[in-house]
Amino acid sequence: MKRKRFITIGTFDGVHPGHRVLFNRLEQLAAQYLMKPLALYFPYPPKTLLSPRPEMTVLSTPPEKKYLLKCAAVPAEELNFMMYREYTPEHFFKKVLLQKYDCGGILAGPDFAFGKNREGDGAWLRRKCEQLGLPCEILPFYNAPDGAKVSSSLIRKTLADGRIREANGLLGRRYSLEGRVVCGHKLGRKLGFPTANLDVNFYKLLPLGVFAVRVRVGRKYYHGICNIGFRPTVNSIHSVIPLTEVHILDFHQSIYGRRIEVEFYDKMRGEMKFDGLDALKVQLERDKCAAREIIPQADLAA
Repeated sequence: MKRKRFITIGTFDGVHPGHRVLFNRLEQLAAQYLMKPLALYFPYPPKTLLSPRPEMTVLSTPPEKKYLLKCAAVPAEELNFMMYREYTPEHFFKKVLLQKYDCGGILAGPDFAFGKNREGDGAWLRRKCEQLGLPCEILPFYNAPDGAKVSSSLIRKTLADGRIREANGLLGRRYSLEGRVVCGHKLGRKLGFPTANLDVNFYKLLPLGVFAVRVRVGRKYYHGICNIGFRPTVNSIHSVIPLTEVHILDFHQSIYGRRIEVEFYDKMRGEMKFDGLDALKVQLERDKCAAREIIPQADLAA
């Protein structure tokens, strides 16, 4: 006899500790009711896809999210939001959950809502499951040690405010981004600080400023300085998307066209306009020393 599925649905942006608590509970409920667990997720938050300003609004891109869900060891399948956005809660529940995914029970978070205009909230879900005799559980918010309710929106705001260490604590790991190295103006090279300009996903949240980072190139890790901004001193850029530049310390390889990963340890300062290139160079030397102090040497061997 084919086993039904105990299902949870969400965006799971960032796959933070609150999400992992949800997945653990999903496994428990699936085992209790002799079902298979399944997490259905949207690659991008619906709010992002519907927003007139969708740039820099997600913690995890679809490939990152897929990897994080795999690390969380939860069986997961993508949902195409644009395909289902006009479905009423009743239609979505019947056609998608019951018929397509053979749903036998539902687990949801406290802010869960689905269907057109988010009309299928937790109360709706409880009533529907009760009518059909299906188990249903709404999990409360996961609280951080300081009592804060951990949510993707809180983490996004904390990152945007430049509070990197706090955001990393809420996220349960260091915030990171990936990008392909593309050609730039090569001004950094002339200053003795060559930078890798990164082509980053349009939707990826980019905190502004200068950061101490760990950079992964292939399988090796290096100290680094990441500047995300609009280059006010030279070659100012005029765009809604800031430029992401990484200076990798003690690194002398050509990596144009390669993808690298950047992990954020802490914000060192905001982006500043300097009185000429000499002043900029002096500050970059200070940033280099600060980055070495912030990142433990042991982390480079990880």
